[in-house]
Amino acid sequence: MRLLYLAHDLDDAAIWRRAAMLRAGGAEVRVVGFRRRSGPLPGEAICLGRTADARMVQRAGAVLRALLTLGAALKDMPPPEAIIARNPEMLMLAARARRHWPEAALVYEVLDIHRMMLGDGPRPRAMRALERRLLRGASLVLTSSPGFIREYFEPFGQTTAPIRLVENKCFFPGAALPPAQPGPRDGPLRIGWFGILRCAWTLDCLDRITRAEPGRYRIVLRGKPAADQLPDFAEVVAANPDMVFEGPYRAPEDLPAIYADVDLAFLIDRYDAGQNSDWLLPNRLYEGCRHGAVPVVLTGTEVARTLAARGLGVAVPAPQAEAVARVLGSLDRASIERMKAAVAAVPAAVWTTSQAECVDLVEALRRAAHPDTTELSPREAAE
Repeated sequence: MRLLYLAHDLDDAAIWRRAAMLRAGGAEVRVVGFRRRSGPLPGEAICLGRTADARMVQRAGAVLRALLTLGAALKDMPPPEAIIARNPEMLMLAARARRHWPEAALVYEVLDIHRMMLGDGPRPRAMRALERRLLRGASLVLTSSPGFIREYFEPFGQTTAPIRLVENKCFFPGAALPPAQPGPRDGPLRIGWFGILRCAWTLDCLDRITRAEPGRYRIVLRGKPAADQLPDFAEVVAANPDMVFEGPYRAPEDLPAIYADVDLAFLIDRYDAGQNSDWLLPNRLYEGCRHGAVPVVLTGTEVARTLAARGLGVAVPAPQAEAVARVLGSLDRASIERMKAAVAAVPAAVWTTSQAECVDLVEALRRAAHPDTTELSPREAAE
C-alpha cells in the first residue's frame, strides 16, 4: 500500500516511529513536512519549509506558502492510496494534495488536542469549524487516547469518520533492547522527568520538593527543554544540588539505561491542565513502564485511570507540590521495590507495538482507502 505522510515536524522522533510502523506493516511510505531544527534527518523526506515551536502565526504562514508549492513538490511522486495528515495544520495540505489524487483516502492523525482548538471564543470555534469542514471527506481518524475521543471528538462532533485508537507505545523495528535490571538501590529516591520538558508547574514542583527535604530526592532530567515555556530552566537546575540535567537521549537506544537509573518516572504534566494534559496517554508512560520505572501520575487524568485499572503507579490526589511531597514522602524502599515488581510483571506487549499491530494498522488504512473491496487481507486469508 502506498501512503503519503504529511508531518508537522520532521525533527520529531515520533514521526519516524510512525513511518517505521507503517513500513513494518507492509506499506510504502513517502514522508513530506516541515522542519523545526537542523541536522540530518533519520530518513528520506521532502521538506516544505521551516516552522517554529509555539509560533502559530509563523506556522500558519508556512502552511499557506506550502499550499502554493505543494504541487511542484509532489509532481514526481506515485499516486498514494491514502494521505495521512498529522495534526490540524497538515489537513489543509492534505486537501490540496487530494486535488492531485482525488482517489486517495484522507486519514487524520491526532496525538494532541492543541489549546487553540478548545474553548468558546471566536478563534477556537473558527478553528473547530475549519477542522470539521476539512474532515468531511475523511475516511479514518487515528488518535492515541480514549480521552481525546471522549472529551473532544464526540462532544464537539468533529467528524463522522471511524476513529481508531493507536496508542503511543514503544516500537522497536529491530530486536528490542531488554530492560536493565538494577539491583536494590540505597541513597536518595531517584525521580526521572524525561522527554519534551515544557511544564513550568513540574519544574517548580520538583524544585520545591527537593529544597524542602535536601538529600531525600535526586531529580534526573533528560530530553529537550522548551525554552519558550521554561526560560529559567538552566538557572533553576544549576541552583539546586539535588537536580541534574543530563541532556537529550536517543530512543529507543538509550531507554533501558536512563530508566534503570531512576526509581520513579514523573508523568504529571500541567502544561494544558484540564485539557490535553488530562486527556493524553504520553510516550513516557509506555517508555517508562516498558523499562521498569514506577510512574507518578495525577488522579483524575487519563493516564491515572489507565494505570489504576492495572493496579500500577503512584497517584497524587491534587496538583500541588505539597500533595506530591506527602505521597512521595510515604514511600520507602520496600514499597518501591514492590511497585517495580508489579510494573515488571505486566506483559511487554502492553507497552510495545508488535509486528501484528503494525500489519493491523496498515490493513485498517487499506480498508479505509478501498472500502468496497471484498479481497481478504493477507492476515485474514491466513486465518
